[in-house]
Formats: sequence, C-alpha cells, structure tokens
Amino acid sequence: MRKNLLLRSMAVVSGLAMMASLAACGDNAPAGSSSSSSSASGTQLSGEFSGAGASSQKSAVDAWIAGFGAKQPNAKIAYDPSGSGAGVSTFLTGATVWAGSDAPLEADQVEQSKSVCEGKTAFDVPVYISPIAIVYNLKSAGLNGTDKHLNMDAATLAKIFDGKITKWNDPAIAKQNPDAKLPSTDITVVHRSDKSGTTKNFLSYIKDAAGDSNWKYEVGENWPNNVGQGGKGTSGVISTVNQAEGTIGYADASQAGDLGTVAVKVGEKYVPYSAEAAAKVVDASPKDDTAKGDNRVVIKLDHKTTEDGAYPVVLVSYDVACPTYKDANKAEFAKQWLSYVVSDEGQQTAATNAGSAPMSDTLRAQVQKSIDAIQTK
Repeated sequence: MRKNLLLRSMAVVSGLAMMASLAACGDNAPAGSSSSSSSASGTQLSGEFSGAGASSQKSAVDAWIAGFGAKQPNAKIAYDPSGSGAGVSTFLTGATVWAGSDAPLEADQVEQSKSVCEGKTAFDVPVYISPIAIVYNLKSAGLNGTDKHLNMDAATLAKIFDGKITKWNDPAIAKQNPDAKLPSTDITVVHRSDKSGTTKNFLSYIKDAAGDSNWKYEVGENWPNNVGQGGKGTSGVISTVNQAEGTIGYADASQAGDLGTVAVKVGEKYVPYSAEAAAKVVDASPKDDTAKGDNRVVIKLDHKTTEDGAYPVVLVSYDVACPTYKDANKAEFAKQWLSYVVSDEGQQTAATNAGSAPMSDTLRAQVQKSIDAIQTK
C-alpha cells in the first residue's frame, strides 16, 4: 500500500509542480477534486495568496491547490514547505495568509498574532491527519520494502533515538523480532535539523508511551540531543535515510517509499502504520483544553491507547489563520480555502493524493464552525 502512496505522491509533485505556485485549471484537477467553476460561497476570487509551513502537508497542498483552482481559476496560490516553525514565524510577520504547522500554536504565538489579526488572535484547526512512519534502511538484510516491518515498543525506540541502543541486533530488538535476521550493523539516527512539528509529534509519542525513565528530554519542535544526524524537512530525513544502511528516522508516512518501517507495540500487538489505524487514535482522542484562544481546535492525542488496530504515532497537522484580516480579499480567500480543505471533497483529495486519513464528520463540524468565524466584510 505504501508503495502506491509514494507513487501517487510523486505523481502529484511532478504533475502538479506548476500548480504549487499557480491555481490549476479544472482539467488538471487531481483525483477526488471537482471540476466545478463556482466557489462554495459564490464569491469569485482574484489575486495572489501565499502560505508557508509544514513540509508534511506538501503533497496534500499541491492537490488542494489544483482542486481549489478548479473552483477559483483566478486565484494564484503559492505554498512554501519551509517547515512548521518557519511557516508560523512567516505568518506572524503578516507575509502569508495562512500557515501550515504540525504543532499547535504556543501561547506566546497566539498573543503575538494580534499584531497581524487586527487585534484578535489567530486560530489553528486540524486539516491533515497522517501516521508518522518510523523508517529504516536495512536493504542488504532484506528488511526493506512496503510490506517489511520490525516490531518495537516505545521503550526500545526511545533508547535507539537516545543513543543507548546502537546495534541492529541488540537483544531488545531481537527479542521482539525472533524471526528476523538482524545484522550487526551500527544504528544511525536521522532526525529533523529544522524546527519541526513532526519532531514534536514523534517525541510526544515517545515521551508519553515510553515514560520519563526512558526519555528524559522535554518535548519540543527542536531535536533535543546530539545523537545522529539531521536532515532538513521531510525530504531531507527521507533522503538521508535512503543514502546509508543502518539508518533510522521518522517522517510523514506518505514519503516512506520502499524503506522498511516499524510496527509499534499497542497493547499486546504490534501495529504497522496505515491511514485507518491513525484515524482510530484521532477519533478516540479528546480536545486539548489547555489550548487557550477563540476558535482553536487542538487534539490531545492518546499515545497510550490500547485500542485494537490503532497506530498512535500520528501527525495532526494544523492550518493557522486569522479571524480578521486587514485585506478583505485575503479574508475571503482564507475562509473559502480552509472550507475547501476540510470539506469531504478536500479530505478525500488529500487521502487519494497523499495517503492521509480523512477527518471524521464530527471533527469536521467543529473545525468548520471556527472557519465560519472568519469575517469577510
């Protein structure tokens, strides 16, 4: 299944590359999009609109730009996949209409947003739900491939990424994989070198599931120790893992390609990633009531779930927008764009082209209520 997702993602990147900066015309809309020439609200848009942020969203955003462009052919849309931290920082300068972020806003960012949101605070809503694949390269050992998995519990993963387990045939790994022919190859950890919401999501799972005794670091968007080597963005991590055997890293699952992946222990079973398994965790997780600010919808993922078939290493990626914009044209775009992205059509487009998990109707209704709060007049 993962190989098909990669092929679809590659197709989106190559076939829609020009659409990443220009709105596509209806004839080139990706699978799952509509060729309708009118917007949901009936207001036609014209102008240039830019966003920046999470590289994990790139394949989905490329497809969304094409689908939205079929409805609004005069809207020219650009998205810079600069990473979550950079994207939010750019948004807070007023240079972009929206930001994509794999981590919810921090309290100081919410407060800072008043300067670009006409005195009101920005809000963040989930738009893209995807498993985070823990990828490795053990090609010579025959352990790579779309159907190849090594079983690991959270404690083992914590020790690997903290440099305490350094060989692939370590007893902790071998015990959970009795049928695998594990090599004595050194383990090389690969992590994000940039400020990344994917890092924060991955480490949140490690911290919650492995416990403080196995992971002593605070959870944040920056990699916390000196173990391994960094790669910039999702593509940088995947490229680095592909370049050398013995590597292990983490990335949005749509980019896992032919690398091997870890099946994580949930309850008494080991679960490989899938969109369906990720959706189970999100639907079962509550909203984070510590996220203060109007119209914010932040999910508090249950990383300790024991639900059968759930995959708890999940990325919930958000879009950040203002409830009020100085430019009414930008406000109208933000409202229409986000409404399209979270619509059933938009979510299915992302699922088809990026392998993400469509949000549930219940979550969509909560998110749309926040989007409806954007003032367009």
